[in-house]
Amino acid sequence: MDFDPNRRPYPSLRYPIYANRGMVAASSPQASAAGLQALRSGGNAVDAAVAAAATLTVTEPTANGIGGDAFALVWIEKDRRLYGLNASGRAPSGISIEAVLARNPPGERMPALGWLPVLVPGIPKAWASLVRRFGRRSLGEALEPAAEYAEGGYPAGPVLAGAWQRSFDRYSRECRGPEFAEWFRVFAPEGRPPAPGRIVRLPDHARTLRSLGASDSESFYRGDLADRIVRDSEEFGGFLRKPDLEGYEAEWVDPISVAYRGYEVCEIPPNGQGIVALMALNILKGFPAAREPSPEDYHRSWEAMKLAFADGTAHVTDPGSMSVFPRDLLSPDYGALRAREIGEAARIHPPAAPGRSGTVYLCTADGNGNMVSYIQSNYLGFGSGVVVRGTGIALQNRGFDFSLDPRHVNRLEPGKRTYHTIIPGFLMKDGRAVGPFGVMGGYMQPQGHVQVVRNLLDYGLDPQQALDAPRWQWTEGLRFLVEEGFPREAAEELARRGHEVAVSRDTATFGRGQIILRLPGGTLVGGTEGRTDSNIACW
Repeated sequence: MDFDPNRRPYPSLRYPIYANRGMVAASSPQASAAGLQALRSGGNAVDAAVAAAATLTVTEPTANGIGGDAFALVWIEKDRRLYGLNASGRAPSGISIEAVLARNPPGERMPALGWLPVLVPGIPKAWASLVRRFGRRSLGEALEPAAEYAEGGYPAGPVLAGAWQRSFDRYSRECRGPEFAEWFRVFAPEGRPPAPGRIVRLPDHARTLRSLGASDSESFYRGDLADRIVRDSEEFGGFLRKPDLEGYEAEWVDPISVAYRGYEVCEIPPNGQGIVALMALNILKGFPAAREPSPEDYHRSWEAMKLAFADGTAHVTDPGSMSVFPRDLLSPDYGALRAREIGEAARIHPPAAPGRSGTVYLCTADGNGNMVSYIQSNYLGFGSGVVVRGTGIALQNRGFDFSLDPRHVNRLEPGKRTYHTIIPGFLMKDGRAVGPFGVMGGYMQPQGHVQVVRNLLDYGLDPQQALDAPRWQWTEGLRFLVEEGFPREAAEELARRGHEVAVSRDTATFGRGQIILRLPGGTLVGGTEGRTDSNIACW
């Protein structure tokens, strides 16, 4: 048979998946299988999340890697509590706006590629922190399935192969210095990216994962891996040094939330942009609930999203540098004030123009009531284009989001965390867990969170339909992209109100999500993303 797995002449129908002993939803079937293996081997939802997350660095390197950042929301049933983990990176202690401008003239903004946008990676600390505090198994046990996939190989899926090709094309044009040679050696060893079905092997990655498992991730921050990272940074003009790695810690934080339609919608506090989703919902809850989306309903959502981004880009950065408190941005009075600014016509609210990025989201649940909402990313695709020699570690380029304007709230400073796009979500009701959800994709993420929450709580859709529903995305100014399948009559009415509406056939730009909910009797029900190589593994 000769078929093209990217040819989709007919819409695909998926139904929600039910289980009672455990569930893992991820954007790679191998990652979901690794998480399920952890559950069936005596682990809990936390062990499953780390196993799946580590596997995603192998099976979806186009969006995340060991050298990236992570956030997690963790519900522990015996504690009746939702915990937050911020494992985003900090800027090196030796970096400054002046130093970047000196190396990158004219320096209107941070470069996206090379060593300059590399911050201290947080993913290895996230894995170790989660397993140490809440897991049942060792970190080595959690990482071994990922190491086996990296060593033994796995077949590339069609969406993965497409993303790999796009990165290869870009790096072939833009990454010509010696610091990028390792990326081509590791990720294009035959001079090209993998085609769908081709076996991918990452032996350096496997050795690094086993080193992390044996050392509780300390080799990355204090041992041989740290030495290799610093050696490459020094040789190729980076600012990252050993004290930056040695001093890094992931931070346990208290989640933030807003009440919406009788539920609590929870996010990680700044420096993450989850507060943008909450601000939009805080505005929208002042309007009557709608059982079906209408042009008026879309218009309110679109205007609320622009208002939320205007506030988010003006105020969100490392919490130590913020001049406003998240609780003030999320107060009911402030939401009502912003809601009164929504009229009949589209308006411009000046935020920074959103872009695109690469991220992976997964969620897990076990039979004892524990649940995890987890996200990790290298930011723009593979990240900086830098791979640490001999390790397989692809480094993120999260520093790209720092401003080089010394007056901007998110200006680059030593040791600072930047405005961060990756966000896990979680639903609660009456103090109990309902379940994790998330939609990955750069500045699409808070927009995806708002749409998924509204699909579930306003429109009464099941988790699968909540993900399958046609999405919209604000890009800048008055411009919105909508997916094929978005109601034509609604698009025409929105255009009459002044919105600039365009249909996009690129499903990747609308994000990729996962949902697991626990029903009142304890049964789990999940939905997985139809826009990528996702699946659910359950028990």
